[in-house]
Amino acid sequence: MKLNSRAYPIDLNADLGEGGLHDEALLQLITSANIACGGHIGDTASMEVTVKLALASGVNIGAHPSYPDREHFGRQSIIISDSELFDSLFQQIVVIKEVCDAINAKLFHVKPHGALYNKAAENTHLGLLLIKVIKQVDPKLKLMILANSPLAKLAKQHGLDVIEEAFADRAYLNSGMLAPRQMKGAVLADDAQALVQVDKIINQQPITTLDGGTVLVSADSICLHGDNEHALRFAQKIRKVLRTCK
Repeated sequence: MKLNSRAYPIDLNADLGEGGLHDEALLQLITSANIACGGHIGDTASMEVTVKLALASGVNIGAHPSYPDREHFGRQSIIISDSELFDSLFQQIVVIKEVCDAINAKLFHVKPHGALYNKAAENTHLGLLLIKVIKQVDPKLKLMILANSPLAKLAKQHGLDVIEEAFADRAYLNSGMLAPRQMKGAVLADDAQALVQVDKIINQQPITTLDGGTVLVSADSICLHGDNEHALRFAQKIRKVLRTCK
């Protein structure tokens, strides 16, 4: 599948439309944009602005749905029925798809946000619900999810194209899952750490984990969080790494 409009050796994606200060600048550096669609932040107006910018920049456009939890920015699991969650996720993706359709932009993929991303990656029941939502909106939509996760395998079994994702600015555990944000060192603020991690992912070398081991991460795309205060600086330096790896 074609992910990359800038001839990088790997796709570079960022979560946008989340109130970050650098969305427009990041769109000149990345190749895929995951746009918040109302669950944790965002509304139709913010989606329209970000989708138009993404279209003009020639990047892949993705929906970034979340638990309906603006209070905690979608970063906590919440108690919600399957039917309520299905309806919320379906509506979030449909709204941004309609925004795309209105300006002849293509919605390319879906990447869940925050706690939904982390839980769905390893919880079969929640993963199946997410797969069902995506297939009902449009079975041609790709799912972007944590590389080597149970959901990546499950989605392929259910006929979805999967973009397996690794992270430039997040630490990993020995299990291959992301270190929870509440763990010290879970978000990499140091440029050198992020660049070493990106280089190892691209070159298929084990990366150092937060719990004292190593893990091999094989991915189609690398994520840089757009709401991270260092996101633009990271993106500029990571682009240099990607260009030297071609």
